[in-house]
Amino acid sequence: MSKPSPDQMSRARQGRTASLVIAGSMLFWIAAQWIGPQIGLAGNYAILIDLIVLAALFWALVVSVRLWRKRNDP
Repeated sequence: MSKPSPDQMSRARQGRTASLVIAGSMLFWIAAQWIGPQIGLAGNYAILIDLIVLAALFWALVVSVRLWRKRNDP
């Protein structure tokens, strides 16, 4: 089996980073939604957490689309 090129390794690393951001942000969001009411967190903080998680998911979407486009380039 041949050794992967540096470009392939870079794309694989970016894909792993995007997947970890998706999984981590969702775990953070689930934990925050569960813990928030138990500690009496105000609704304003819940909205802030939602916006932070949405920003992380948007970043991961942009990275994923860029990777997909790079892969499909001739």
